Amino acid sequence: MAERADKKEIPQLVTELIEMSTGYVKQEAWEPLKRLGRQAGFGLLGGVILAVAALYLGLATYAAWRQILPEGDWWKVAARGLTVVVTGAGAGLIMWRATR
Repeated sequence: MAERADKKEIPQLVTELIEMSTGYVKQEAWEPLKRLGRQAGFGLLGGVILAVAALYLGLATYAAWRQILPEGDWWKVAARGLTVVVTGAGAGLIMWRATR
């Protein structure tokens, strides 16, 4: 049978339990979370870079349509519409290949 602790030993046992618990949390939870946070930061940075690249690609597409099509107000509208269609098709193609 397990021995019961003296009343004088209880504070020492509680202190040891707290020290063991904090050491376990640091070793098994905190350090892996630090590594995970670093990886998540890199993933977030990569997502931001890809979003900015997609934005610039859309602007470049619009500029290319403006150069190809003739001058005029309605041709500007057509260039915007074609940009939406082309970028939407590109996004759809990427999503279709990503879910395959």
